This record gives sequence, C-alpha cells and structure tokens, in this order.
Amino acid sequence: MGMIKEFRSFVMKGNVVDLAVGVIIGGAFGSIVNSLVADIITPILLQPALKAAGAEDIASWKPGGLLVGKFIASVISFIVIAFVLFLIVKGMNAAKKKEEAAPASPPEPSTQEKLLMEIRDALKK
Repeated sequence: MGMIKEFRSFVMKGNVVDLAVGVIIGGAFGSIVNSLVADIITPILLQPALKAAGAEDIASWKPGGLLVGKFIASVISFIVIAFVLFLIVKGMNAAKKKEEAAPASPPEPSTQEKLLMEIRDALKK
C-alpha cells in the first residue's frame, strides 16, 4: 500500500496537475492554431502564391515516386504555424507589458510615516 500512497501524492502534486492541464489546453489551442492556418491564412496567403507558381496542390508532387511535395507542404505548414504562434505570443507579451506599465496608485503611508510627517510639519511651524 505504500507504493499507492506514494503514487497518489506524486500525482496530486501541483506540478503534475499543472502539466496535465497545460497539455490538455495545449492540444485544444493547437487545433485552434491549425484551423487558423489551414482555413484562414493558407487560403489568403499561400494559395495565390501556389497558383502563380503553377503548383496549386504541392502535396501531390511525387518526383521519382517520393512524396517530396507532401514533405514540402508539411514544412511550409510548420513555418506558417510557427509564425502565427510567434505573432500571438508577441501580442500577448505586448498586452502584458502595457498592463504592467500602468501606473499603480502609490501606497498609503504607514502609521510611522504619518507620525514623522506630523512631527516634521509641527517643527516647520
């Protein structure tokens, strides 16, 4: 039974639970980014460029029977996804910096500081 207790304490640690939540959210976010790239960015940016080059379906290109076109399409997809993620993270970091840069109200003086200010004001008089 000692091993089960040890396993339970390991699983219930914050690190493991946080990692599990991160993996699940990462998977969901990955599908959002894939959809953004496949359904919005690729048709807007990549399809016109492929049509202009005369290679509308690059994934079906098979010189010598090798699926080189499929590999090239995967590399292009990776680059586009990485760039989109870069832009998303950059935007989030910029928003975070603006939030951190917002001036906070100055802290209220402590009772000791208030007493010292009263003494200073009394000495000035």
